[in-house]
Amino acid sequence: MSEYLDFALSIAREAGDVLMEYFHKEHTIDYKGRIDIVTDVDHRSEEVLISRITDAYPDHDIVTEESAGKRRGSRARWILDPIDGTTNYAHGFPFFCVSVALALEGEIRVAVINAPQLREEFSGEKGNGAFLNGTKIAVSMTETLAKSFLATGFPYDIAQDSYNNINYFSGMAMQSLAIRRAGSAALDLAYVAAGRFDGFWELKLNPWDTAAGWLLVEEAGGVVTRISGDDYFLESPTILASNGRIHLAMIDALGAIDPFDSRFDTGQTPSRYNR
Repeated sequence: MSEYLDFALSIAREAGDVLMEYFHKEHTIDYKGRIDIVTDVDHRSEEVLISRITDAYPDHDIVTEESAGKRRGSRARWILDPIDGTTNYAHGFPFFCVSVALALEGEIRVAVINAPQLREEFSGEKGNGAFLNGTKIAVSMTETLAKSFLATGFPYDIAQDSYNNINYFSGMAMQSLAIRRAGSAALDLAYVAAGRFDGFWELKLNPWDTAAGWLLVEEAGGVVTRISGDDYFLESPTILASNGRIHLAMIDALGAIDPFDSRFDTGQTPSRYNR
């Protein structure tokens, strides 16, 4: 285990302890949008993460959901979500986590997703595999979309923008075994890595939602692209993660419903999954 992974595990656990300390207590809730909430515990968790990183690595950049973070021009960038699944957390629903990722020279190298209420800790390091509570994990063996157990989510502007995933959800529900919408993209990606979900897609996510889960899926043997099949990057407008075996089928199915990704000219190089 590298120094960076060991450190990421320690701060994700500490932030998870903060979440558990306040889980069953009354929260102060503010609204960043009509349905986009933030709690006082988001800020407490974030303060722990930022302070620990700043103490240990004062020259590193920090990108986080609830504040401006720290921009120092470093080759190392920590990407943090102090609570992924804040709405779940605020309502006592146990599907939430702390997400910590480290990018070096623009590449995600370390990932930790700590789901403290579920007592599950996902971790991974570039080239060294993905793990759940210390045991190596791998993506599922499901070969067909019709037999696939999928996950997705909906953007916070679901009522304002027609590109809100409703059409994809409806169409994919007719072509798969089942779909779950549990409210934490980071954990959805971790579950793909662990073989619990066969695939996951979503629109309009942020880097802190996907950075750690992206690495976990790939280290567990899966594939991550945009829903168009183009190469994924942290600012991508869409994400598609799968066990690899159903990836092309998911691209085809989503594209037949609506080629949403084609509306975004990113200038990125298409991957081998773009057809």
